Amino acid sequence: MATNYKSIAQVDLTTTALTDIYTVGSGKETVISTIIIANRTASADSFRIAVRVDGDAISNKHYIAYDVPVAANDSTTLTLGISMAAGDVLSVQAGTADRLSINVFGAEITV
Repeated sequence: MATNYKSIAQVDLTTTALTDIYTVGSGKETVISTIIIANRTASADSFRIAVRVDGDAISNKHYIAYDVPVAANDSTTLTLGISMAAGDVLSVQAGTADRLSINVFGAEITV
């Protein structure tokens, strides 16, 4: 098994719709260690994060963060250790479009 420590995803949330930012590929597992949410504007905002096992349709059980506030010109760092299997999907959502940047770091393991 090879482990690749890397930037898993980087996204500028240009919409308020739930957005898939990472799907674990076939033959892989992933451990997400850190998610950083940066608010680039002078107005407060909020975010949601969901982990959808096997790409399930979104439901309340998938959210690990829900309408969490981010102050103006500030960042929130989440250190989590989320284990994901092939086909699992990480999704994010912003309260307001064009304010938040999301960066996800972790390890991708080839099995």
